[in-house]
Amino acid sequence: MGQILEKFQGKGWKEKQIHKIADKVFDSVQNDSGNVNLTFEELYIAVLLVYNDLNKRLPGPHFDPPSKDKVKELIQKCDVNLDGELNRDEFAKFVRYMTKDVFISVSQGLIIALAVAPTVALLTKRTTENIPGVGKVVQKLPNSVYASLVTLVVVAFQ
Repeated sequence: MGQILEKFQGKGWKEKQIHKIADKVFDSVQNDSGNVNLTFEELYIAVLLVYNDLNKRLPGPHFDPPSKDKVKELIQKCDVNLDGELNRDEFAKFVRYMTKDVFISVSQGLIIALAVAPTVALLTKRTTENIPGVGKVVQKLPNSVYASLVTLVVVAFQ
């Protein structure tokens, strides 16, 4: 269980995922436009692509991309050379700012699932005693194994 949580919470994993997504999207948009840097219009397309990629990779509900006004606000924070466009490094910083809340939300959901699921599993184990076929199998499982299985199922569904 700890490995699953570390996978999603570890800064190394998160940074690798952000850079992987940012590089892939930057290259894709840059190849389509032929520009060295991303203009606002290209950047907003890149934002949609980033959120599409995040929604494919992360567990849980899909996340909505930020509004155009929020993107303009983030450009001002990340445009180091103040040219109104973002280069590759500025774009990576932009993606980090933009996705900060997404990773916090995923981490909190996993922590809750990993903390609550084992307790719920143990409480519900007794209620399965009277279910034909299932009750006998569940009762033969040690509590730790049963709690782990239920936790894995909850994390998978989340």
